[in-house]
Amino acid sequence: AYEIVTESLAKGKNVVTANKKMIAENLAELIRLQKEHNVSLLYEGSTCGSIPIIRTLEEYYDNELLYSVSGIFNSSSNYIVSRIFKDNIDFDIALKQAQDLGFLETDPSLDLSGMDALYKACIIAAHAYGVFVKPETVLNHGIQNLNDYDIQYAKEKGVRIKTVSMVKKINDDAVTIFSMPQFIPKGHKLYFIENELNAVIVEASFSDQQFYMGKGAGGHPIGSAILSDISANLYGYRYEYKKYLNTKKMHYVTNIELEVYLRYFDEKNVQLFEFDKITERYYGPDSNYVVGTVKLENLLKHKDRLNSADVLMVWTGKWKVL
Repeated sequence: AYEIVTESLAKGKNVVTANKKMIAENLAELIRLQKEHNVSLLYEGSTCGSIPIIRTLEEYYDNELLYSVSGIFNSSSNYIVSRIFKDNIDFDIALKQAQDLGFLETDPSLDLSGMDALYKACIIAAHAYGVFVKPETVLNHGIQNLNDYDIQYAKEKGVRIKTVSMVKKINDDAVTIFSMPQFIPKGHKLYFIENELNAVIVEASFSDQQFYMGKGAGGHPIGSAILSDISANLYGYRYEYKKYLNTKKMHYVTNIELEVYLRYFDEKNVQLFEFDKITERYYGPDSNYVVGTVKLENLLKHKDRLNSADVLMVWTGKWKVL
């Protein structure tokens, strides 16, 4: 896909695509090619389905002081956890239903691992803050290991588990980014976002908090975004990347601490992530868990282990800058 897009841009052709992986991994180079050949690359369909978040960030928030852009960016995983928590069905059944409805690929690993949501977060970071981040340098964790113990814990606490992506300004020149399951309490805006819906929460200085919701999976929602891009292209529309061209550059940092729940079987997995403080701990005959604080940079250091081990990590929503 990358070769086809770059070749088309180099030939002076405008391009519309929905390939979020290709965009997230190569955005800086794709912007260079657009400028060099005076062409337009539009990709609204790559991010959050039918929600026009890229164009909204480009146009409405072009000069706004953004505090954060967060939400449910992957509707496939949201469909699965919605069915589990709302309808009390098993993970495997919910997964099969999502595939049958066309919300998941035959290989669902990108959705379940949180990589799909991570690609979208990286794209949003570029349009919200002008920050280009390689996906492999950002934390992603998914719901592929979600089991009955995690579901029981969440229900006992009166919360739901949803994969949430966060792009957050932490000071005047720094942004942090991550994508992972989060405990969502009943009063939270994302609590009732069910099935194949996506949702985006934008917090800003002047416009305060705004909430966007729309379908994110299936041919029609993505098709509507692609059709909108094709129509906009006919009128000469192109992204201006104003935040990126700003003389004051933002950069990506990981110097934050998160409070997380970690369900595990092997004690080595707890020691690996170097918890700074543990506030809750449980040892059981079938599984164990801890709740505590851990540095984001430690999670990134062991990202591959985190995503390959039989563990589930869930963010409580609490964090602080170090």
